[in-house]
Amino acid sequence: MGTLLNLVERNVHEVQVDAERLLFHIPSSSLFATDQLTASIVDALRVSSCTTEELLQRLSGRFASEEVGETLRELLALEVVSDGSPLTPEIALQRVERTALNTVVLNVNTGCNLSCSYCYKEDLDTPSAGRRMDVETAKASVEMLLQESPDEPRYTVVFFGGEPLSNRKLIETMVDYCETRFAELGKQVEFVMTTNATLLTEEIVDYLNAHRFGLSVSIDGPKKIHDRNRLTVGGTGTYDVVRRKVEMLLSRYISRPVGARVTLTSGVTDVEGIWDHLFNELGFAEVGFAPVTSGTISTFNLSPEELVQVFANMKALGRRYLEAALEHRNIGFSNLHQLITDIHEGHKKALPCGAGLKMLAVDHKGELNLCHRFTGSTLPTFGNVHTGVDQPRLNDFLSQRLDRSNTGCESCRIRNLCSGGCYHESYARYGDPTHPTYHYCELMRDWVDFGIEIYSRIMAGNPAFISSYITPRKAH
Repeated sequence: MGTLLNLVERNVHEVQVDAERLLFHIPSSSLFATDQLTASIVDALRVSSCTTEELLQRLSGRFASEEVGETLRELLALEVVSDGSPLTPEIALQRVERTALNTVVLNVNTGCNLSCSYCYKEDLDTPSAGRRMDVETAKASVEMLLQESPDEPRYTVVFFGGEPLSNRKLIETMVDYCETRFAELGKQVEFVMTTNATLLTEEIVDYLNAHRFGLSVSIDGPKKIHDRNRLTVGGTGTYDVVRRKVEMLLSRYISRPVGARVTLTSGVTDVEGIWDHLFNELGFAEVGFAPVTSGTISTFNLSPEELVQVFANMKALGRRYLEAALEHRNIGFSNLHQLITDIHEGHKKALPCGAGLKMLAVDHKGELNLCHRFTGSTLPTFGNVHTGVDQPRLNDFLSQRLDRSNTGCESCRIRNLCSGGCYHESYARYGDPTHPTYHYCELMRDWVDFGIEIYSRIMAGNPAFISSYITPRKAH
């Protein structure tokens, strides 16, 4: 008897879009339109395993043997079909031996002039008690980055807080230092900052514009929503001042698109209304949504029912995104835009993000944290900017997350797009940053299916949208 052929279900996921059957190739995060022959082979093997000869017999009369053989070889090469040969090991089975850092996050001040009720920052202080990073620590952070990864062509320095502009002097000192230092090495450097916008002035905006900062503004939507949680230390709402500052910012800032970052908390699910206000009324280039499900103060967490509603509303906004894309317009819905970028470029992630792998966050003491969300937490740090990265500890941590065995991630169809979910989300909810974010699994699988559908409809109806709005993102 010949070798049995099997369909490798863990490597392929089928999505139906109207009359078209699409195959999502999980190991490469690639999407294929299924022709009749491919669909027939998949269907035949889904019914039962069989030999090549039996498969040819099942399909005889409809397809020539040569065609079946050629398509079968392609499916074997993609490991959608197996002939019993060992499958290529997943990226997740490898061990991290060396990181390639290209980004450092400087937590320039633990102090913040706001007192947002849901803030995840574990080291947040009032303005008067804020612990500021000193110049020596900031410079040592940059030198650590260069020492650890001297061969990167491009580096990113992120200024974070509290409110980073409350330590404006350090930011300006570091911009001067970095621009000189990286230019000497023939390297490129870019600056990124997330701000609550309250401290912006025309002078500061012009400075940020001159140095091409990548800017994100934390704003939660219209006044009624924003003022629920984004409060001053004295407890009053901040929408009016933030709107005034944002309008000034967007009227003067021309070097790069400015995005809005929205935090969705309990009772707030109106994704479309918030997007409409921030994109159409205020004029942000992109709007991204971050649902809160694992905050330390449980009253701010979205309930399971609210989270389902959030994803349903994100899909409703996604259909508006599609409608606009077919008219060659980008409505700046960051969450879907990023997913479509991942699908188009065939991204496959062994780990959920660049934390620890490409990026580390430095606190005011110079300690190296997995990312900015961990500064001040009880998670042990991974070295210090003065002594360097504790590479063995960091590698052990990342390798533990790489291992998907016995987690459910091992055979999940979105394992290379989700990769287990946010470390801090896992840490806050389960007390373990290597624990998969199981409460998101079904919703995320459905969201990826939705993204595949939207992507395929754009490719069919207006592929020029991809070349105009998706591909150029690599340049930023």
